[in-house]
Amino acid sequence: MKYIFFYDETEHSRKINYETVTANNYYDNFITGIVGWKAEDDECISDRYLAFESKYDYRKKDGELKSQTMKVKDFRLGFASLNNHTIELYEDLVSLFDEKIIIYFSVFSKIEYVISQLFVNYHNSMFVDIDYMKYSIIKAINVYRPQNVIEAIYKEPQIFVKELRSFLEDRIIKNQANTALKEHENQAFQEILLLLEDTEVPETLDWSYFAPFDGFKKLLTEMNVNEYQLMIDREGKESHTLNSAKNVGLKNVIEEDSKDYIGIRMADMLAGLISRLMQSLKISLTGDYKDGKMKKTLLDSGWFALNQRQLDLYKKLYRVICEINDYWYKSFSGIYSDDLVAFVALLQFMNQFSDADEIRNSKIEMQPEYYNAFVCENLNERYKIMRNKLPIDPIVEDDKNYFYNQRGAMVYKNINKQPMLPLHSGQNEFYVLSVGFSQNGTPLVTISENDKPICYRLPNEYSDWTMTVAGFSSMGERLFPSKVLFSLIGGRYLVDIL
Repeated sequence: MKYIFFYDETEHSRKINYETVTANNYYDNFITGIVGWKAEDDECISDRYLAFESKYDYRKKDGELKSQTMKVKDFRLGFASLNNHTIELYEDLVSLFDEKIIIYFSVFSKIEYVISQLFVNYHNSMFVDIDYMKYSIIKAINVYRPQNVIEAIYKEPQIFVKELRSFLEDRIIKNQANTALKEHENQAFQEILLLLEDTEVPETLDWSYFAPFDGFKKLLTEMNVNEYQLMIDREGKESHTLNSAKNVGLKNVIEEDSKDYIGIRMADMLAGLISRLMQSLKISLTGDYKDGKMKKTLLDSGWFALNQRQLDLYKKLYRVICEINDYWYKSFSGIYSDDLVAFVALLQFMNQFSDADEIRNSKIEMQPEYYNAFVCENLNERYKIMRNKLPIDPIVEDDKNYFYNQRGAMVYKNINKQPMLPLHSGQNEFYVLSVGFSQNGTPLVTISENDKPICYRLPNEYSDWTMTVAGFSSMGERLFPSKVLFSLIGGRYLVDIL
């Protein structure tokens, strides 16, 4: 089965420099969108989209309906600030996306790219979580916008560490005025201060294009799609985007003019809508820290003063983003993904209401508090995922009853069919490649047997041991491959890593 996919992007900074990040219209997230479908559905989907574009001829620029027609100011209060004239465009756009259309979108912080380069030689270990420290720095720069730190990154990188240290020390002092709210932040900043001495300065701060395509490649694997073509909006002579797609291993990738392919224009509109809503959320949730005082920042209650039509648009977008074709790699982000979490949480929060009357009748002035608590809960879940360094094996969607894990061993989707590790009384030595758990928590071990990887279930008595070694792996400590001695002595299950 052949698929065709189309790529476009928004909030793209060709160069990340001081002028870029201090511009009035700067938005930290680089957002990409990909739409696709089975080749056999191309004519049907194209006809529907052309009819949509024809309806909005008056919004076209240079003969195309582009995401430039979407204005951030229209989303000042999310969909609540869309009037009857402007909302129709978004209703019609979102209604185009059904089960036949695969969507993928990625959200990456531009500041994260810079920080990742500064800490390129640091790695996670059981003693320090470098990813979490990077996250803390990226968030601090995005939230507090420390002028000296930002200027140092782009104008005098040799003093970046000095300025970052000075900012963190100052922030720790200011946070002491509200220790209940900022205890974890201070702890993270203190740990970062211990690691800043040997930070290296990157040679270049140009934007990296690879990550969005890395996520898309994972989606193709998850969908078990092997025959496809990806069309990218033509960008100029250097073709950075095209080359990045090829460099991550994507095949059959070409550049095309968006005027000739409705799929590229469709991807542009999808990325644009996601971007505008996320930007409005970011603006509304960004506090003013110029006076150094800490206070909770909530959405204006106007975000929740919705009529039925506006609420229905949230529900339609929720269905597109969270329900239709709900693959694990449908969305992809970096270490810092707070804006993406807040965006998805907004859709989930709005979707829980049966109608607009339910919002109005349940103390609308309290909805910002309820949403804030909901976002915090989602962020905590995201932190847990970030701290977990264990690789996740995607279960490919096909008609087979098994898949192959990252060691190349066959794993049954019904884990009860997986063979049990053959243990006899006494000592049993195996060369273990990896350990882990199935979706239902069954402990698993992959061993090398006659130079082939074989996955076995472990007796439940080894669950605690599996959890312990998985915890070490989660903290960056790699214990395998290595020889392991499983012993069954007097009814007791023992284990030693040799």
